[in-house]
Amino acid sequence: MRILRYSVVALVLSGLVLGWSLQAQRRGGDSGTVPPLAPPNPRLEALKKDAIAEVEARQKLTQEMVDSIFSFSELGFEEVETQKYVTGILEKEGFKVERGLAGIPTSWVARWGSGKPVIALGTDVDCIPMANQTPGVVTRKELVPNGPGHGEGHNAGQALIVTAALSAKKIMEREKIQGTLVLWPGIAEELLGAKAHFVRAGMFKDVDVVLYSHVGANLGTSWGDSGGSGMVSVEYQFKGETSHAAAAPWRGKSALDAVELMDIGWNFKREHLRLAQRSHYVITRGGDQPNVVPSSASVWYYFRENDYDHIMEMWKLGDTMANAAAMMTGTTVTSRVLGSAWPAHGNQTLAQTMHLNIQQVGMPKWSDADQQFAKAFQRAMGAPETGLVTQASASLRGRENVPDEEKFGGPSDDVGDIMWSLPTATLSFPSNIPGAIGHHWTSAVAMATPVAHKGATQAAKVQAMTILDLVVRPELVTQAKTYFETVQMKQRKYQPLLRPNDPPALWVNQETMAKFRPELKKFYYDPSKYATYMEQLGVSYPPPMPAGKAN
Repeated sequence: MRILRYSVVALVLSGLVLGWSLQAQRRGGDSGTVPPLAPPNPRLEALKKDAIAEVEARQKLTQEMVDSIFSFSELGFEEVETQKYVTGILEKEGFKVERGLAGIPTSWVARWGSGKPVIALGTDVDCIPMANQTPGVVTRKELVPNGPGHGEGHNAGQALIVTAALSAKKIMEREKIQGTLVLWPGIAEELLGAKAHFVRAGMFKDVDVVLYSHVGANLGTSWGDSGGSGMVSVEYQFKGETSHAAAAPWRGKSALDAVELMDIGWNFKREHLRLAQRSHYVITRGGDQPNVVPSSASVWYYFRENDYDHIMEMWKLGDTMANAAAMMTGTTVTSRVLGSAWPAHGNQTLAQTMHLNIQQVGMPKWSDADQQFAKAFQRAMGAPETGLVTQASASLRGRENVPDEEKFGGPSDDVGDIMWSLPTATLSFPSNIPGAIGHHWTSAVAMATPVAHKGATQAAKVQAMTILDLVVRPELVTQAKTYFETVQMKQRKYQPLLRPNDPPALWVNQETMAKFRPELKKFYYDPSKYATYMEQLGVSYPPPMPAGKAN
């Protein structure tokens, strides 16, 4: 019955043109208008029905990948187990894999197929510090105390794109459809540390379009300007002279004093910065012990703003304050870029194509147990007990250009560097629960549960169907490129925030992972012995409702 339902919806949607009106795009604004009618394509819709069946047939693979990558819990630039695991699957399926690109040992690119179009599927893989959590448990319960964990949900994305690619590949092979699939990981996204290096290294030079995925609580996409920020990540390193802090402090030149003076200056300046800015810092080195004047100290800043020019203004202001702090303390200062991200801009044609497929497949069919789990989590969080989202958004959001005065800052994603290099659209998929806090252990609670598995499976259907749209209807690729070249690029041209000699910040998480990896290994998922990771950990599902009133 499910396949029949998909087929009926497909016949309705197949009459819609997936392209766009250039005149309408130039007007900007919401894209909720329905495209004009076009002849239906029964062959394409039949192939999409097959793609849905292929994805559903791979639900076990999807679940095992979600759970395995969750258990690895690897920080940025340390995704060793994830690389070995995912590339091993892809090589067995006939993909040609190249590892260690752009000077990043844990990166990879997997290719299959031949000819045009070349479609790249990407998603992030790293986790965040201090977010280790037992999946399915709605209160704080770490497996490895103070360890890293998937508190952003990046563990589900690779399962999604691998499932989608394998499903589309089977149909393309059977039907002898030309096209090349390229799979790549967002290494160190939480550091915004790799995608600009990928662009600089030419990883996408032969790619026509990028289909990107990121976890959320709903199934949707958008196009045009985003509400987020671009940013540059800079560490300032001060050098001074040591001395005995009690016997001869006058002989010392404190690098820590310089760090503190820079931070004080920046915090006073905040009052006079634009509302759109976001800036934050951590002191990465502050000295060794109090009775030794620190000769070495460093501070790590994120400078976020709406666009390239304003980001550069903030960066130059940071440089000015660092140099002034060095002058006041008699120290010297150098800086290094640890990461960067352009603001996002999604491609309209690709987003429209995705959106129609989202409308066709809809949200996952959540069980009563799934909804109880979500509401138990929300009650424990003190959030409204709305449960899981059951309806995908009916409208496609997007504006070609959001005026600067309407932007008030927000998070960043280095996929922006790719979005400003070639046509790209992002699919948000429902593997998490409304009410979770970003970059927090609460965002790890659902990420190795049936919610994560079902969300990744449903989104894999959308991406597999979108791949088929692009290989069967190459005019969509042409339209995506036209939007990129004549609409998006008329606003501005891509200029990397990376400086020519800035290397990837491979050192950032080495010490932390060396400390925690031996303990994390004790909890790696073993799918040969257990059906799910929760079974391996002895976690019952769904959890009981916590005591207290409904919110």
